[in-house]
Amino acid sequence: MDQRQQDELTDLSLLGNQETTYNFDYTPEVLETFDNKHPNRDYFVKFNCPEFTTLCPKTNQPDFGTIYVSYIPDQKMVESKSFKLYLFSFRNHGDFHEDSINIIMNDLIELMEPRYIEVWGKFTPRGGISIDPFCNYGKPNTKYEEMATHRMLNHDLYPEKVDNR
Repeated sequence: MDQRQQDELTDLSLLGNQETTYNFDYTPEVLETFDNKHPNRDYFVKFNCPEFTTLCPKTNQPDFGTIYVSYIPDQKMVESKSFKLYLFSFRNHGDFHEDSINIIMNDLIELMEPRYIEVWGKFTPRGGISIDPFCNYGKPNTKYEEMATHRMLNHDLYPEKVDNR
């Protein structure tokens, strides 16, 4: 392992830490990045997070869902343990599903400046209705902006099988 690789691992304070603190309130500061080792190539990184919990801002009742994040990295990538702790920090956060999904995407854009990203929440029904917000972003003035527009315009053309409820 060369010095650059050792320095990169040193910058990650959560990975391998046995004394992890779990914050129950929204904490975007916990997010960490590492360098993309293949910035010359487009590829997707996907996170499937089936244990997301947040609170309804009106009733304070818990809402449960699965969060799907897919992104094409540029120079930086999000470290998965920090992302897990970040999602955990929504546990006592009161926001509507649609806002929570957009907050997650905005925080990841600010953190990594990805080429493309989409965030999709699939929430379990409450009151007989499930809510599945989807948002995406493509870097402005690039093919990724066009990709985001195309993906949004074609998002629900082929409804998926929902098997997480």
